[in-house]
Amino acid sequence: MGNCVIGIDAGGTMTKAALFDFSGQELACARRKNVMRFPHPGWTERDPDAMWLAASEAMQEVLALSGRAAGDVAAVSVAGYGSGLYLLDRDGNPVRPGIVSTDTRAAALVAEWQAAGLADQIEPMIQQRVWPGQSLALLAWLQRHEPEALDRTFRISFCKDFLRTRLCGDMSTDPTDAGIGGLIDVTRGTYATDALHLLGLDAWISRLPEIGPSDQVVGHISAQAAAQTGLREGTPVVRGAVDVTAAAMASGVTQASQMSVVAGTFSINSTLHTTPRQTVQPFLQSPFPLGGYLATEGAATSASNLEWLVKTVLAHGGTLPPDQQGTLYDMVNAAVQRKAGQPREALFFPFLFGGPCGAPAGLLGLTADYSFDDVMLAVLEGIVFAHKIEIDRLLSGPDAATPSVIRLAGGASRSAVWSDMFADILGLPVEVPASSELGALGVAICAAAGVGAHPSLAAAIAAMSRVGRRHEPDAQRGAAHLAKYPRYVAVTQALAGAWAQGGQNA
Repeated sequence: MGNCVIGIDAGGTMTKAALFDFSGQELACARRKNVMRFPHPGWTERDPDAMWLAASEAMQEVLALSGRAAGDVAAVSVAGYGSGLYLLDRDGNPVRPGIVSTDTRAAALVAEWQAAGLADQIEPMIQQRVWPGQSLALLAWLQRHEPEALDRTFRISFCKDFLRTRLCGDMSTDPTDAGIGGLIDVTRGTYATDALHLLGLDAWISRLPEIGPSDQVVGHISAQAAAQTGLREGTPVVRGAVDVTAAAMASGVTQASQMSVVAGTFSINSTLHTTPRQTVQPFLQSPFPLGGYLATEGAATSASNLEWLVKTVLAHGGTLPPDQQGTLYDMVNAAVQRKAGQPREALFFPFLFGGPCGAPAGLLGLTADYSFDDVMLAVLEGIVFAHKIEIDRLLSGPDAATPSVIRLAGGASRSAVWSDMFADILGLPVEVPASSELGALGVAICAAAGVGAHPSLAAAIAAMSRVGRRHEPDAQRGAAHLAKYPRYVAVTQALAGAWAQGGQNA
């Protein structure tokens, strides 16, 4: 057996491959940009084959960077964004472009379900809310608007599972992806066929993938995949997990006192529970590979909004070379550091990919004396406020968890000043894991456990995850921000109402 493992993570903006030893030390990492397509307003799609090419190139590069031979790799596993949809034919080829979870084409359909009372019937069956980018809603939309896609589909798949199909031909999934897709009864871990019957989606049932454990070997690198990735033919492939769960495992989240917060494309805020949440239906809920259940509140309102601002505004549409664009993030961090704990009245609403009840993105309350530093502080603060809205809901109700520490991952965790702001506004210590690529590490942990490098998944998490730094909350700085939070919530609600009214009058 080799002495290291590869984790692949296909997220909202990047596909990464990272090589880890069995202690969780990152030996090398390679990244490739995922190209988002917007064929119609509200649609967000991805070319599955281009994503596979990005993953295979990243695997080749990570081997070259590390200086390790292909034979040193004991196993490989894959993480990817949750929900969205990939549909495969009998040969494992996509029948249409992949759909990303930021897609809103099914918004009108979900509104129909809500108006007809169907959503109220469905949500207890899947133990989470229905929403437009959810796999369940997308299957219904495709059945109505693209019936030819249904006819051509042999197997329903998710982001990570499509990549694993390319690696070894396996078309199964695991409970984390099936759960976040809204397709299973989370309590039983089996498909919610009653919900599919109620929605008239019976034709999809025979196309649902087999469900198995995240840390199970399900195949071996094929000759074709070996040629494309540089991996050795016959290398074990482990099933893997959705990125939300992978990041939680890599963060060392194993108990109810820890809250996992991922600040990336989505604001992802999760707590562990011994039984599924019922009193407040969560946005996402799925079985946790160690046992219990991961309940999540989230929205596409996190660090991707800063990325858009940097690349579209500060970099003038991306005209700066990539090596210079990185300096723009340093410039933002320096600006916020100069104004730390000194927020002004302006509010930033990070809703570029959709806001609560349709609230639009924007920056309100500026005056002519605002500096660049003031504006950047408002942007970072607004993104933390968006997390707080979701966390307040997550921690409400009699079956809520009572976390005492936050494990922070995602792009925001790379910024010390932003991590401080999360601690100050949320009022809890923030611990940032040592690894930079937590989705990849999470499934590398699955891979190591799957091939017996550690005696169990729990042992693998204990051995391979560690905290890199800790941020204690500053009550004085936090109070300055929190004084603005009620207005942020009120204006978000007012914007949603005004925007909806404007659309009706248009």
